Amino acid sequence: MSAAIDPVELTRELIRKPSVTPADEGAMDVVERTLAGLGFACRRMRFGEIENLYARYGTARPNLCFAGHTDVVPVGDAAAWSKDAFAAEVVDGVLIGRGAVDMKSAIAAFAAAAAEAIRAGRVTGSISFLITGDEEGVATHGTKKVVEALLAEREAIDHCVVGEPTSAETFGDMVKVGRRGSINADILVEGIQGHVAYPHRAANPVPVLVRLLAALQHRRLDDGYPEFQPSNLEITLIDVPNTATNIIPGTARARLNIRFNPNHTGRSLADWIEAEAQKAAEGFKGRVTVTPQISGEAFLTERGAFTDLVAGAIQDVTGRPPELSTSGGTSDARFIRALCPVVEVGLVGKTMHAVDERAPVDEIRRLQAVYARIIERYFDRP
Repeated sequence: MSAAIDPVELTRELIRKPSVTPADEGAMDVVERTLAGLGFACRRMRFGEIENLYARYGTARPNLCFAGHTDVVPVGDAAAWSKDAFAAEVVDGVLIGRGAVDMKSAIAAFAAAAAEAIRAGRVTGSISFLITGDEEGVATHGTKKVVEALLAEREAIDHCVVGEPTSAETFGDMVKVGRRGSINADILVEGIQGHVAYPHRAANPVPVLVRLLAALQHRRLDDGYPEFQPSNLEITLIDVPNTATNIIPGTARARLNIRFNPNHTGRSLADWIEAEAQKAAEGFKGRVTVTPQISGEAFLTERGAFTDLVAGAIQDVTGRPPELSTSGGTSDARFIRALCPVVEVGLVGKTMHAVDERAPVDEIRRLQAVYARIIERYFDRP
């Protein structure tokens, strides 16, 4: 019979592994050792320099998967922390450390919930874990690659819970049932450098860039979509590498990001930006290059039996139903949706990526209780 797992102590053990992307520093070993001790068949999947893990308990269906990541963002100003970011100290009932919220606590809480379900004999199908070390980075060698491998092998996963910190103000107040898509675009305008007094000998890239950005900002992308907020375009960089006052620069560049709902696809937005770039460059003696990068498409897990089950499990623990939301940034759920319906359930995210990232220990235990109730309800289904 499997031993009980203390989710707080397991979280502390994980935090003490300074796994800043792409480093692992032994964090995946901790997860693998814990799950193997529960009887999971563990399989390390390394892509590039990234450690990933797929572990499964049982062979029957349905297969309920938990997905998460062991990698964390950098500490930032270490001197600004009240405690060492990787010491995992508990102060007045609050665990302080990088990864306390995002999201080593969720991995520990689900492992503890799985141990509880296994001991009670509740797992009539399978429970699996899909853990990556590449969520906070460019995410090219993490969950995306694991999902591609599992699809190629026809591994059956029926539903997935991702442990991102989804609660907004109070524990359990929000579940993510979808995410907006994201596209970045780098824009480079190449002109001809020259003297400001002789503009006919030059081709100034700045007016072209300004026209293009104005046209892109002028368009109202949409008024929203069922379950989604309106799409938004944000300019994140404008750069003209020119320190002189009497030189027409040779280049100008910008970067932008669009968070979009299902009214659009990444490809359609990339094509729109390119078309506007060509309009802005009409009559220009230089060149405009747009380089798009689509981070993920918008998706929605439709409300139904699975979302009701998860919402009901949260209400069982907190006494109130959660809001089902698609707000916020992207997550690895954008890759997992290719395998199965996916929802995200986790702690309050206010301190993620911040100095003194922290989680009350009682909320980590309540998260275990929510996950345990999800597992119980899942395998009790007719």
